[in-house]
Amino acid sequence: MPSFDEVLKEAGEFGRFQKRVFFLLSQTGITFSSLFASVVFLGRAPDDFWCRIPGAAELSERCGWTLEEERNFTVLPLHLGNESVSGQCERLDVTWDTSASCASPLARCGNHSTGSLPLTPCHDNWVYEQPHSSIVSEYDLVCGNAWMLDFSQAILNLGFLAGAFILGYAADRYGRIPIYLLSCLGVGICGIIVAFSPNFTVFLIFRFLQGMFGKGTWMTGYVIVTEIVGSDQRIVGIVIQIFFTLGIIILPGIAYLIPTWQGIQLAISLPNFLFLLYYWVVPESPRWLLTRKKGEKALKIMRNIAKHNGKFLSPHYSEITISNEEVSNPSFLDLVRTAQMRRNTLILMYAWFTSALIYQGLVMRLGIIGGNLYLDFFISGAVELPAAFLIIVTIDRIGRRLPFATSNIMASIACLITAFLPEDIPWLKTTLATLGRLSITIAFEVVYLVNSELYPTTLRNFGVSLCSSLCDLGGIIAPFLLFRLAAIWLELPLIIFSILAAVCGLLVLLLPETKGISLPETVEDVEQLPSHFGKCGKKRRQRDTNSYI
Repeated sequence: MPSFDEVLKEAGEFGRFQKRVFFLLSQTGITFSSLFASVVFLGRAPDDFWCRIPGAAELSERCGWTLEEERNFTVLPLHLGNESVSGQCERLDVTWDTSASCASPLARCGNHSTGSLPLTPCHDNWVYEQPHSSIVSEYDLVCGNAWMLDFSQAILNLGFLAGAFILGYAADRYGRIPIYLLSCLGVGICGIIVAFSPNFTVFLIFRFLQGMFGKGTWMTGYVIVTEIVGSDQRIVGIVIQIFFTLGIIILPGIAYLIPTWQGIQLAISLPNFLFLLYYWVVPESPRWLLTRKKGEKALKIMRNIAKHNGKFLSPHYSEITISNEEVSNPSFLDLVRTAQMRRNTLILMYAWFTSALIYQGLVMRLGIIGGNLYLDFFISGAVELPAAFLIIVTIDRIGRRLPFATSNIMASIACLITAFLPEDIPWLKTTLATLGRLSITIAFEVVYLVNSELYPTTLRNFGVSLCSSLCDLGGIIAPFLLFRLAAIWLELPLIIFSILAAVCGLLVLLLPETKGISLPETVEDVEQLPSHFGKCGKKRRQRDTNSYI
């Protein structure tokens, strides 16, 4: 019986069929990256706001004041007493009732001069110039509540983390396509509920769920793409990252054209319903079907792939070799039970964590410089485009491991030099920080490809999801690490980033090289992957394999 890779080679490793599936599933990257970075525009700080005195709304209605007049009565006295008080987080400690004068509502405050009236922190009753422009103005995430905006992003990352475990496991047990379609439906429905949330609690709950389903669409779609192409064409795993970057580049345009946060939220959520149409055009992964003892269905799909690619499978292909490895529900123990699997898993988990932490840390650092939010965000996304092209040029010529290690080392060096550059040459600091961003983006994109190539089919989706969950943990920690350490010394976060990247660059050299090698079908295949030990490693690997068998 022929192996799956033999049948795939005859059906076409990257023909018209695979190109169509690749293009369709790549669109998921655009919507996922928009969800990933949407907080930048959903949570824009309001241009202007102030704290309303209790009873002011009723008095304003009775007196016929405009908002500007009410603000003058409310905020102007604060400036007379203390010019540093803005009226945003503090207000006069008074209450206006219907007996207050329309011409001078503070006259009833007794002998207090305007400048000596007592102040009190503002806890509610904020008035915004544009009340529905962002979730900050919608749910009063200002002053003492400002931390809730960061918390909302942490909740989204927790959703990504949950999706990596729950939906990664489900995709390995129930199939790639059912979980992909379920995730697309979930992202769309939860996105709509988020846009019309009556309060912040509902917003957080469905933001979490949208993150969970969003991770399911991205990871499952990525695995499907890598499983239907030949070993020489798995560079598509890198090319698909370009669509993630396109989402980052497109997002500021969407936010510029749509003035409200609800509109932005709907614009990045509703396209997920279109992905449900893939039910009729994207088949189940034939590799996964083989691991579930469904060889006839796998062969039927392979014949369809060959037909669309203008090829024809030999008549004697009546059955495809099915993995002899017993199919069971995947668990973490399966990823660390043997020596090579254990080493791969631990290194990949650290690589995911480091890449995400440094990537998000450098993004937030560049965002501090101010300027035009839309233009700055667009440029920061455009910086990532060369990363994919550099990988495409090098990865099939010199392999995966060297670019993976080199990009981490370059990020480490760039961060270290930036930290010690004097402040009077900001252009050089920005240039080196951008170089660090480009380098860590390369590392981030390579880890996607390497991760999927180092696990057997029976554990691939679960392994990728589990390891990439450390990416979400890094995303949760990044803002706290950046701002807490920056409070001690502004450049201290860069020192930490440099150390983490250097360690990662050395560790990934211990991973097997997977250039031009078929995707492993079983744990035994993983144990036999080319090792970094050379000839001695081959002997040791053979002993490990015999022991495993």
